[in-house]
Amino acid sequence: MKILLIQKKKLKKFSKDKLREECGIFGISNHEDASALVALGLHALQHRGQEGCGIVSFDGKNYHSEKRQGLVGDHFTDLNTLKKLPGNFAIGHNRYSTTGETSLRNIQPFFADLHMGGLSIAHNGNLTNALLLRESLVKDGAIFRTTSDTETIVQLIAKSQREKFADKLIEALFQIKGGFALVLMTNKKLVGVRDPFGIRPLVIGKLKNSYIFASETCALDIVGAKFIREVENGEIVIVENEKLKSIKPFPKQKQRPCVFEYIYFARPDSLINNICAYDFRKKLGIELAKETDLTADLIVPVPDSGVPAALGYAEFSKKKFELGLIRNHYVGRTFIQPSQSIRSLGVKLKLSSTRTIVENKSIILIDDSLVRGTTCSKIVNMLYESGAKEVHVRIACPEIKYPDFYGVDMPTRNELLAHDKNNQEMCKHIKAKSLKFLSLEGLYKALINEKRNENYPQFSDHYFTGDYPIKPDDDLKGLKIRQLSLLSGKSTN
Repeated sequence: MKILLIQKKKLKKFSKDKLREECGIFGISNHEDASALVALGLHALQHRGQEGCGIVSFDGKNYHSEKRQGLVGDHFTDLNTLKKLPGNFAIGHNRYSTTGETSLRNIQPFFADLHMGGLSIAHNGNLTNALLLRESLVKDGAIFRTTSDTETIVQLIAKSQREKFADKLIEALFQIKGGFALVLMTNKKLVGVRDPFGIRPLVIGKLKNSYIFASETCALDIVGAKFIREVENGEIVIVENEKLKSIKPFPKQKQRPCVFEYIYFARPDSLINNICAYDFRKKLGIELAKETDLTADLIVPVPDSGVPAALGYAEFSKKKFELGLIRNHYVGRTFIQPSQSIRSLGVKLKLSSTRTIVENKSIILIDDSLVRGTTCSKIVNMLYESGAKEVHVRIACPEIKYPDFYGVDMPTRNELLAHDKNNQEMCKHIKAKSLKFLSLEGLYKALINEKRNENYPQFSDHYFTGDYPIKPDDDLKGLKIRQLSLLSGKSTN
């Protein structure tokens, strides 16, 4: 077992060559099949997290909770499991850990029996001051059952002396910092919350008389719900007695949505600002082509993330598009590589090149991003082994130089390829003939049809610029903690 755990850690380190999704959340009110619909919604949001999933329901008297490690389809398609989740209200969560270790205790939604009654919460994002708040709460006598930053929110609500739940929630929200989208459920209310900058996404849908909160519109589509609107930045939306109530307690801020929702995270068919994410990604490819003057035989995407940008690039440049790489969709993240000889195959477990297409061809290889460069270098080498004459790499976003603190699992700054390397050094590292990234101006042209300026929208583009909308307070200790219980060896965290 110890050997398997070590191998999993090695594979997870290798997998960090892509930015990893945050989490997916879904909640529904007033529906007789609430838990089944939540399971369907989570299935549509599976791309946002695959480590664990959970559903909490309320039947008018009691709360019911089922949590599992792994995929939604492996656990919540069983009618016997769904029968354990009765009630007309339910919320659910897909987990990809950004704080707290991977274990059943950290799988959400969390449930707490407070003085005011039961409370369940599902959270997408990351709090930048969770460690400092946790330390203060523990000193005041709070007992934590998990190592997730989400439990900090529950503890703050529990500690509040306000009478009404909405006031307790607002008091708690004013103490936390970071990027967050929340769905909460009490015995009377379903509540959706988005952080003051709108970094993490949350949308509202309606299915007959039922209101829904979800991370993306694709989760509404799968249950046949109508998309109403996005929850605004800094907004609290309360569903009670089949009615929506909006509260905006925070000082008004310019919205700063995460730019990688547009580039990579959101499912291609999801709507962002009423535009399909797929369309944004094609535009990124078009802008990349506008900035590139290069003669080549083929445009080849890195599947699946690079496909829309590659299509846009090929469309504008009028070059031939081919699937020179084929992805194996049946290799999951928990694939255990039993020996060094198998591990050395690396990316070939997930991708293979089409020799008859790439042989003797000069290729423009398109991907959405370049993080550590490990996978890209293996892909470039694979194409050369298959007989490619030249491989030019083009990336449909700017250089990623800075880490994230708002719910995206990614390498530390020193592990980012662009952190301390110039273009020539990065090109040499990935062994390509040439390398070019989309400019920041090109990114903004693609996403908002104009150059980056002082007016909205400005994205949370700190990955490229280092311009963080919220200062990461916890990082003042010089740490990027993913497992709270490891902080300075303190078991309280």
